[in-house]
Amino acid sequence: MKAIEKIKDVANTLAPFGIESAEREAELMIRCGLHIDPVKLYKDNPDLNKDDERIIHQMVTRRTEHEPLQYILGNVDFMGLQLEVDKGVLIPRPETELMAEHAIKTITNNNSLRVTRHASLHFLDLCTGSGCLALAIAKEFPESAVIGCDNSDAALIIAARNAEMNKIKNIKFIKGDLFKPVSIEDSFDMIISNPPYIRTEEIKGLQPEVRDWEPFKALDGGADGLDYYRLIIPESTHYIKDNGIVMFEHGDGQSDQIAVILHDAGYKQIEMIKDYTGKERIIQARWTG
Repeated sequence: MKAIEKIKDVANTLAPFGIESAEREAELMIRCGLHIDPVKLYKDNPDLNKDDERIIHQMVTRRTEHEPLQYILGNVDFMGLQLEVDKGVLIPRPETELMAEHAIKTITNNNSLRVTRHASLHFLDLCTGSGCLALAIAKEFPESAVIGCDNSDAALIIAARNAEMNKIKNIKFIKGDLFKPVSIEDSFDMIISNPPYIRTEEIKGLQPEVRDWEPFKALDGGADGLDYYRLIIPESTHYIKDNGIVMFEHGDGQSDQIAVILHDAGYKQIEMIKDYTGKERIIQARWTG
């Protein structure tokens, strides 16, 4: 069977399982199975051999069980970085990419820091997972020092591999619960986090790709989804520099409550940022000492 015909065949197999964008996913599987770029795929329309067919069949079977496509392919693009992902880490979403972009823009436009790409700043990423946020920032500010913390061995292994794969040297990943592995003498120009924020009771209603495959601990934010914000925000005041920024991703309808937590901890200039669907998804604030 030729590659283009196989795309249609795979799409027809996926569609009855409720897979959105079945044809696009089929194309990605064929490209991955053949290790071929889209131009060559459609220009040459190569024949599939038995090994190709076997590999693609395995991927399709996994997808019909609602395993996320990113885990099947083994990687995801994030801010121009190719990141390895597996079931030990959350899959980076477009909203998290938006936060990385906004974090870089916020630091760059911070007049008091007079930041250039070669500034020497200190960043901390809590609940780093695959390391996507920390790595995007480290790449943008190569003279800065970036720390990513997580309490998952599996996540830290993936994050370290992602740093090595993308040749990013100005970063280190350390294990521990939130600030525990960080020295009290350390202070940061920015503390950023995409913590677990799904309400516990809502997890069972999520898509099977999320509910059944992504790590539960990386999803579960407690009864109201705010457990980690209550832990991180007050403690962050001991680690943030004067005029430093804290920034968080959060769930639907949580921004006002997080703003209260920030205000009560002493943060100023609290700002909400909307995602691509117009929902408030990111919140940031400034520490003025």
